[in-house]
Amino acid sequence: MTEFFIIAESASQSGIPLGITSGGSWLLRNAWIIPLLPALSFLGILFFGKRMPKKGAELGITAVGAAFVLAVLTGIAWFDHRDNYHGEEAHLAVAASEHHAEEGHSDHEKEHDEHSDYDHGHGHSSLAVSNTVTWFQTNGVDLSVGVLVDGLSVMMLFVVTLISLLVHIYSTDYVGGDRRYTHYFAFLSLFSASMLTLVISENTLQLLVAWELVGVCSFALIGHWWEEKPNSDAALKAFLTNRVGDMGLLVGVTILFFSVGSVLPDTFGSFSIAVTNTVANNGLLSHTALLVAAACLMAAVMSKSGQFFLHTWLPDAMAGPTPVSALIHAATMVVAGVFMIARLYGVFFEGLSIGGSSINLMALVGGITTLVGASLAFVQRDIKKVLAYSTISQLGYMVLALGVGAWTAAVFHLFTHAFFKACLFLGSGSVAHAVHSFDMKSDMGGMRKAMPHTYRTFIIGSIALAGLPPLAGFWSKDEILAGTGGWGLFGGTGGNGAYTLMLVMGMITAALTAAYMTRCVYLTFFGEFRGHGDLHESGPRIVVPLWILAGFAVIAGLFNLPKGFQLVPDSFQERFGHYVEPVAGYFPTIAHATPSWSLAIVSTLIVLGGVTAAWWYYFVKVEAASKAAGKSLTELPNGPTTVYPLAKLIHNLLDKKYYLDHLYTGIIAGGTKGPLARVAYRFNQQVIDGTVDRVGETAVKSGQFVYDKIDQLVVDGAVNTSGRLSSEAGGELRKVQSGKVQSYAAILFAAATVLAGILIVIV
Repeated sequence: MTEFFIIAESASQSGIPLGITSGGSWLLRNAWIIPLLPALSFLGILFFGKRMPKKGAELGITAVGAAFVLAVLTGIAWFDHRDNYHGEEAHLAVAASEHHAEEGHSDHEKEHDEHSDYDHGHGHSSLAVSNTVTWFQTNGVDLSVGVLVDGLSVMMLFVVTLISLLVHIYSTDYVGGDRRYTHYFAFLSLFSASMLTLVISENTLQLLVAWELVGVCSFALIGHWWEEKPNSDAALKAFLTNRVGDMGLLVGVTILFFSVGSVLPDTFGSFSIAVTNTVANNGLLSHTALLVAAACLMAAVMSKSGQFFLHTWLPDAMAGPTPVSALIHAATMVVAGVFMIARLYGVFFEGLSIGGSSINLMALVGGITTLVGASLAFVQRDIKKVLAYSTISQLGYMVLALGVGAWTAAVFHLFTHAFFKACLFLGSGSVAHAVHSFDMKSDMGGMRKAMPHTYRTFIIGSIALAGLPPLAGFWSKDEILAGTGGWGLFGGTGGNGAYTLMLVMGMITAALTAAYMTRCVYLTFFGEFRGHGDLHESGPRIVVPLWILAGFAVIAGLFNLPKGFQLVPDSFQERFGHYVEPVAGYFPTIAHATPSWSLAIVSTLIVLGGVTAAWWYYFVKVEAASKAAGKSLTELPNGPTTVYPLAKLIHNLLDKKYYLDHLYTGIIAGGTKGPLARVAYRFNQQVIDGTVDRVGETAVKSGQFVYDKIDQLVVDGAVNTSGRLSSEAGGELRKVQSGKVQSYAAILFAAATVLAGILIVIV
């Protein structure tokens, strides 16, 4: 109770409440146990795994399974907390909001206090649960570590633990007998623990630590078979590319820390995510600081979530085991960037001026990425790389949605995408497990009869990805398109701006996605088998996870049916948004688009157009050419690329991946290792070493001069001369020493006389 007021009062000098409580159920306050279980599993497997019956796999599965159960229970606790929280903190939060409104604040702040979208009449803010302890203290600043649990983090806990559990089970078959089986499961557990830590992080410093742990684990797992140079190269490429973007994360977090400290009383700075968002939402931070911070953080998103032009590491990361690819693309690593935008949305929303605009950096990056990824998927012959570029495209969709203000649509697409993309990746692993290859053109084809379960689940995942109703991808994709606010025909939409360009990009991507997935299905499962050996269906440890994921790909879209959807009761509508979107001080006030039947129909027709075009080319033209040639073909002998120069030019551009790899590897890296290295070597040899050599030669000549001219002639000459004079004087004195007392007395008398005379003169 006390902690709630401390946090609320420190949010701004106006006492704006954050919408956070230190109360809540035990599960919500102790969500840190969920990532702790796989973290302990990592240590257990590392130290004892090789001596266990299943080489450590059983420990990893048990820990992640327990984490999944706790995640489900935490989700149930959140539902109860969200719907029925009427405790003292809630009443005080409402009272604080009313007091804040009476103080005469800006219209924007009053609107934020009254914000109740998805609240459906409960009449109070959705209080997130925070539980923190002091991590360490430095220069009078208390740095805390703890959990921030709300609908977003609860949703991510469920997704990450479920996908990770299925990947663990799948892996026992897929990598069975691997030379580093125990090592694999150890890092798989740490990978899951790192992502789970990231999604419940209470502050940006804690998020940064988890962010880097995710990167380290992905490096180890992508390079699992490091003896083969392409695999180790892919791991290094992923690691180094992400380090480039992570510099932006460091700078952005630092800017936010000091910016928040400059407006809060009695504090040097704050890493608190809730406090940072709240002061940003209420206009207390400089727009310039927010803009620079948002741009820096976008660099981290571009590298981690594979956004154009830092996406090139993601397809190469397919060098790792397929279950790792599924985990990276569906629930960890690449969605970390999208999650970070969603978590720090107040910073991005205000910094990039998303509300009331028609274009901004985030929306543009997402729009370009979704087109680049979808177009590059067309020319791949490796089934995993098709899916990798598909992930890049879908991540672009999510970033685009966040860039236009469609927060719930973006997060909902992250949710649905996790299931059908994991299903597709694990399905690609199943077919590759049978033919020992990922090459669709050389080693696949005609596999649907021999592998019916893999085929059916892959078809379900493909339809969901293409966005055809009623599967999951349709609902989230359509919500994103509506959220652009660029559609005004026959009612519907609205949103936070008029992002018509983003709507067009999304529509084109929808058609491209349907087309390249139709191509992928044909090359893998239709035509004649082009591989070797006897085909067979995978075992239950592979097939059962596929069916579970396919089931979620069918039903997940029903969790957020649009408002006004007449076929279901009101209580079933927008359930995802109701429980996941924050309604609190740390979340900005955003407008929500209304559904548009005309947009849904047009987008579906566009998807069907993409399917039809690819179907006609492959299932009709290529199939007919194969029968005529008496062999299984994968392309037309006289296809568009051989007939039309423009088509050939475009194909070459796509085949070269827009020359980005050539730019990075050939020009930048090659130039660094080649001409630049040679220039640096020449500069080192001729300038630096030459200067040192000349300084040394000059020092030697100077030393010789000093020795010859000064030491020998001057110093030694003076000493020798002094010696000779002393010797000569001694000789003369020896003459005086005759041994006669009379002579000594005469000399003594003369000396005394001279001395007496001197004294007389002086005195």
